Amino acid sequence: MDNRYDRTAISLHWLVALGIIGTFSLGVYMHDLPLSPTKLQLYSWHKWAGVTLFLLAIVRLAWRIAHPAPPLPAAMPALQRAAAQAAHWVLYALMLMIPISGWLMSSAKGFQTVWFGVLPLPDLVAKDAELGDLLLGVHKALNFTLLAVVVAHVGAALKHHFIDRDDVLTRMLPATQKS
Repeated sequence: MDNRYDRTAISLHWLVALGIIGTFSLGVYMHDLPLSPTKLQLYSWHKWAGVTLFLLAIVRLAWRIAHPAPPLPAAMPALQRAAAQAAHWVLYALMLMIPISGWLMSSAKGFQTVWFGVLPLPDLVAKDAELGDLLLGVHKALNFTLLAVVVAHVGAALKHHFIDRDDVLTRMLPATQKS
């Protein structure tokens, strides 16, 4: 059995990872900007990216369910296996919950989400400033939880590569892809 993820899983992993880094960074940057046309444009881009990442996360999750992950190294302790599996499912949950929380927040704050400026998405809740502020807090908390889990994920991958010297990291790297 091949111990690598397939090309589709690797491509989706890195595409979503880059998208998360970019969207998170944009969200942090734009948050404290003064109200201006530039800030409004950045919010639109952030929403477009969020909707796109939500759709990619659905595709990625469907692919993952249909194509199970390769087995972890046999020498890996059971607790580490359980932690790795839990962290992956938490990542998937956050990849779905964060865009939904942003969409809910935008709806509650009275700002419709229009994907790429072309496709208006329905508001999920009625305009409610108090709910919008609550959802802003939820959206931030989920994002910073994602940051913490991603840092742990990257740290674990690097630990496996440099300390354990196993193939956990290389099985997801495109550069080591078999032809």
